[in-house]
Amino acid sequence: MQMKPVEDTIAGVLGIEFVEITPDKVIATMPVHAATHQPFGQLHGGASVVLAESVASIGTWELIDQENEIAVGLEINANHLRGKQEGLVTAIGTPLHKGRTTMVWDIKIIDEEEKLICVSRCTVAIVKKKKQ
Repeated sequence: MQMKPVEDTIAGVLGIEFVEITPDKVIATMPVHAATHQPFGQLHGGASVVLAESVASIGTWELIDQENEIAVGLEINANHLRGKQEGLVTAIGTPLHKGRTTMVWDIKIIDEEEKLICVSRCTVAIVKKKKQ
């Protein structure tokens, strides 16, 4: 199983761009505009969750045996602390636990002024690829 190009995924649809990917941190940005709004013109909580899980999943994928394993979201929670109508948000993810079968990530989503928009914790399962 090969990873699809980002532009062919929900991350591409929402405009998520990965800025930094290291073993200890993943940073990604997402525009706040019509595609990421809820009906009242605010950043949709679901878009924030997509951003957070994308950061955790890519971070986990970078740390696993990519030939034999895949990373899939297992659980995520998010606290939406502040609304945002336009601009750019940045997700900064750091691993709290790097296990053999799961990884747990802490993700903070901030605005351009470094105000906290959302905090999230995501558990990512590490699954063996099925041999075909």
